[in-house]
Amino acid sequence: MTISPQTREILDIAVAAADTKLAVNPVALDVSGRMPFTDVFLIVSADTPRQVNAIANEIVDELIKHGYKRAKMEGKDEASWILIDCGDVIVHVMHDEKREFYALERLWADAPQLEIQVTQR
Repeated sequence: MTISPQTREILDIAVAAADTKLAVNPVALDVSGRMPFTDVFLIVSADTPRQVNAIANEIVDELIKHGYKRAKMEGKDEASWILIDCGDVIVHVMHDEKREFYALERLWADAPQLEIQVTQR
């Protein structure tokens, strides 16, 4: 399936926001044919709980700046895996250890990866 222009815009805003806070290894998966409640999973990781929080906050702030409703966040207190529900895009901001342990990319290996743009470091 092809994602909508609005979904692409939300994804691009989230990717750019995560990138400004030095998120590691962003991966966007098209789950539109598999999930009835969302179209895209964006998975990013960070080295520390503080950075996990900073990335999540930046994503929500940038979405608000672009006119999108405040996204719902879960897991902010622990800051090891914050889930941001942006409607058609679900963002997983994960501490490196959690990402390795839960291996969402392997779990959703049959979902096509979407092309995303990040800054070269």
